[in-house]
This record gives sequence, C-alpha cells and structure tokens, in this order.
Amino acid sequence: MKLVDTDPLERLAASIRDRTAVVAVIGLGYVGLPLLVEVGRAGFKTIGFDSDPAKIDALRAGRSYIVDVPSSEIEALDLTTFTGDATALERADVVVLCLPTPLTDGAPDLSMVRAAAETVAAHLRRGVLVILESTTWPGTTEEFLRPILETCGLSAGPDFALAYSPERIDPGNTSHQLATTPKVVSGLTGRCRDLAVSFYAPIVGAVAVTSSPRDAEMAKLIENTYRQVNIALVNELAVMAKDLGVDIWEALHAAATKPFGYQPFWPGPGVGGHCIAIDPTYLSWRAGQQLGYRVGFIEHANEVNNRMPDYVAARVADMLNHAGKAVNGSRVLGVGVAFKAGVDDLRGSPALEVLERLAAKGANVRFHDPFVEAVIVGGRELRSVPADPSSLADTDAVVILTAHPQIDVHAIVAAAPLVFDARGATVGIDEPHVERL
Repeated sequence: MKLVDTDPLERLAASIRDRTAVVAVIGLGYVGLPLLVEVGRAGFKTIGFDSDPAKIDALRAGRSYIVDVPSSEIEALDLTTFTGDATALERADVVVLCLPTPLTDGAPDLSMVRAAAETVAAHLRRGVLVILESTTWPGTTEEFLRPILETCGLSAGPDFALAYSPERIDPGNTSHQLATTPKVVSGLTGRCRDLAVSFYAPIVGAVAVTSSPRDAEMAKLIENTYRQVNIALVNELAVMAKDLGVDIWEALHAAATKPFGYQPFWPGPGVGGHCIAIDPTYLSWRAGQQLGYRVGFIEHANEVNNRMPDYVAARVADMLNHAGKAVNGSRVLGVGVAFKAGVDDLRGSPALEVLERLAAKGANVRFHDPFVEAVIVGGRELRSVPADPSSLADTDAVVILTAHPQIDVHAIVAAAPLVFDARGATVGIDEPHVERL
C-alpha cells in the first residue's frame, strides 16, 4: 500500500502545539535576543543566527550584550544553538526575521531584510513558518518578502506559511516586556495567521490578529507615529512657552492630572532609537510613493524634533553667556548620552547631537553615563567620566540630556556651577543656576 504524505503544514501545527518545533531567530539584537530567550523559555529548541561573529562568540560564552537580557538567561538556553552558519536553518520549522530597517538618504533601507530573506530562501523547505518582525511599510510582507522567499520554487501559503508580527520591544522598560505585551499577528492566509498565533500564544501575554499583513504593518507605524507627533507637539510648545514666560513642565504636569482624554508626553533634546526617529518616515515615504503625497503631520514632526538638538545647544550657550562665559573654551559635561533612560543604546541619540553642536562651537565637551563607556564626539573618542562632586565642580556647565534612574540629580545641582536640564529631571528643584528646557 502506498503511504500518503501528510500535509506538511499540519505537521508544523502539531510540532508547534507540542513544542517539538525548532525555532530559528535571525538577527540577535534588541528585538531578536529577547525573543529568542522567551521562545527558549517556552520549551522550544532554538537556533540563534547572526552574521556578526562577535555576537555569536559572546552568546556561546554565555555573555549578553543587551541590557534587558541578563547573561544568566543566555546561560540557561541549554536547547539553543548559536551560529552564523546558514545551513543550520535547514533544521528550522519556524524562522523569525528580526532585522533592523534603517533609513538611507531619507528612504527605507530593507537591505538587511533582503539579505536575510535570501539566506532563508536558500534553505527553505515545505512546512516551515516564516515570520517577519521588522518594522516596515504596509505591503512589505506580500510585495517584498514573499517574492524573495518564493525564489526557492515553493509557494507561500500552500507550501510554507508566511506571517507578519511587528516587534513591540521597549528597551529598558521593566513594566512592559515581551512576555506581558500583547502581540499583533497576521498572516498571508488564514492558515498562516493561525499558525503564527499558535506559535506566539505560549510566548506572549495576549495575541491580537489583523486580517492582513499590511494592516499589522500599518498598526506598528501608527503606534510610533502617534508618539512622534505628540513628542513634537510638546517640543514645539516648550520652545514657545519660554518666550511666553510659561514653565512648560509645570503646565504639562498640571495637564497630566486630567484623568480622561489626555495622555502626557514630555519635551526633550530630540528623539532617537530605531522607532520614533525612523518608523513614521516609512509611512510618509510609502504614501509619497503610492499616493503621490507625503504625510504632513509626520514631516512637520520630523522637522520639529530634528531642530531640538540645535535649540538645546543654543540654550546652553545663552546660559553660559548670561554667566559671563563664552561657549568657546567652556567645560561642558553632558549627563546621559543614550537615546533614552535605563539603556546603553546610542542609536540616533539626540544627546550625542547636542554634544556635537557644543563641540562645534568650541566647547570642551565631556560626558557621564552609567551605561556607556565611550562615544565619538567631534571626531574624537570620549570616555565616560565620574559625576562626583569634584568632577561636577570642575565644569562651567552640566547638561542633563538623558535622565537615567542612577543619576543623582540633587548631587549635580549641589555641585555644578550651572545646570541645563533638557529632560525635566530637576522639576521641583528651584535654584538660580538651574535652567530647564
């Protein structure tokens, strides 16, 4: 009697349910590594794939390079293979792509997603679920990723499953982590979606489904555009408020007492990271390409937020001038250089842009950051210096650029001759030598 081969996608569904599926995560950065840990914690055998040999060496040695992932969690991954050898992907039943999608010359750059997709296609077999988590423009999964994967001769849908589920990693946020944050999930077909839901269900707190990948792709861009335009709003209000004689921080804190119809956002030296500073432009770019016009809110928000480093540097220069000192030759200590509090992530950090502007004006710039050892400013390497009383006193001005929880703001105010606070960390401290954005 001739044996009839069972449906490979049915076998995949069964292996996901009983957690015998092998899961490969491609791209072991701020998104991929936390995902790999949670997948391993759920009981799946995993493959951690990255093209960076230094990352693979560190992970094989049990060392994490991501603040949110303790090394102990890497050491606990006893069912994980870390590799840069693409042939390992032939064992994978689920492949998750977690690649950066930066901007190049103001346009989306999917070169890393393309390279990873081509690698997957070279080792793809029937009965595999491929999921894209990278943030991107609506239509990417169907119009960009699918054709690359299908170069192997298989068809998405009947031969292998294709899904999209945008990452929602918030570096440094201990309240909302991967395991407790709802996951948006979509699929090329209903079956693809159901397989992806089955995969994510034991890993995350809840799953929200959309009818198509482009709806999920749009959802992610809406999330970050919402934050971008609201941050731009309060940044523009902060600039205006100074000229109106208004304490923007007091006004915003007062507004935040409204229990309905309002969500607080706070001004700062700009926006950074790989989400707010980049993702909304994907949506505006896509609208321009497909509809012939860009999104005005997004374009204006970009302009406002991109102006903030110059504005902060100018305010610091004015503060020094009022104290009878020229910015040229002044000793300026930047406190916090990561793009947000609680992390070591320097991607697109506006703090670095402020220091660059001050260095260009002739300031002798130094920095302190408990998470960052060294940065490049003005073409030279700077190493983090202590923020002890003697170091603080040996400055002309201290600029609070990223308010890490570990930073003692009261000690800074007590020891530094001038303090400019770009983050509202000194709210409630009223001293004549302290200015706030």
